[in-house]
Order: sequence, then C-alpha cells, then structure tokens
Amino acid sequence: MPATTETVLGVFAHVDTTVRALEELRAKGYHDLAVYTPIPVHEIEDVLERDRPVSRVRLFTLIGGLTGTASGFLLTIWSAMQWGLITGGKPVASIPPFVVIAFELTILFGGVATLIGLVTLAGLPRFRRSPTFDRRFTNDRFGVAVHCAPERRPSVREILQSAGADEVRP
Repeated sequence: MPATTETVLGVFAHVDTTVRALEELRAKGYHDLAVYTPIPVHEIEDVLERDRPVSRVRLFTLIGGLTGTASGFLLTIWSAMQWGLITGGKPVASIPPFVVIAFELTILFGGVATLIGLVTLAGLPRFRRSPTFDRRFTNDRFGVAVHCAPERRPSVREILQSAGADEVRP
C-alpha cells in the first residue's frame, strides 16, 4: 500500500522569492516539487536541474538507432541476395553501397524511438489538469507545489511563508 502524500502550494509574486523558497526546500530535503511559471526562468531551472539524474530517453534513441542500422543492412543485403544483381563486378553483398540506407534507417528509427520514449516516460497525454494549477500561473504569479508526507506539511508551510509566499494553500 503506497504512502499517502499531501500537496502544499505556495503562490509567489516575484522570481527571487520563488528561487529562495526552492533553495530552502531543496536544502531541507524536499525533492518532489512542481513549479509553475508564466515565463521561462533560468534561475528556477538551475535549482530544479541540480542533482537530477540523466534522462532515460537516450536509451530509447540508442536502441532505435541500433535497430535502424541492423535493419538497414539486413534489408539491403537480403534484397541483393534475393535478386542476385551483380553490378560492376562487385560481390552481391557489398557493404559500402548499403551504408547509405543503413544510415538513413538509423536516423529514422532513432527519431521515432526518441519520440516514443519521450511520450512514454513523460506520461503523456494527461487528460486531467493538475489539482495544484491556478490560472494566475499563466499571467503574473509563480507557484511551487511540494508533495510531502502529512506530518511534514507544517514544515513546508513555514518554509514557503518565510521565503515570501503571498499565499500558502494546504
């Protein structure tokens, strides 16, 4: 049975107070955060990306690329063997002319696998709006949603309020 978590939302008017809250939350060990901003803010990205593991999407790309390379060579060699076309006195399964097809399929399969990995690992599509979203976050406010255990909620509320939150909701 999974542990229950609660979400505390802090609404901020300024970037500096939002960054301060994120720094304090990260320092206290809170890492399950969601941040809403009306504009891209590099300072917020720097705080959130610190110590983040490398994305697993690159494994999808690697597997797709290797599959494309293998299928490109298999397709061209199999076709040449089936038809037996000898061109210019070269062997039927001559590798250099097949490199172009293998390269193209590497790019194609790698790109498709990257898209599949992105959609799969991001959990897309999302049909329900996040319960912590507020329309003000698309206009002029910043939001920090912290997912924590119920007994840690007072500590999170205190951190958000001391950082300068305009509003803190349970």
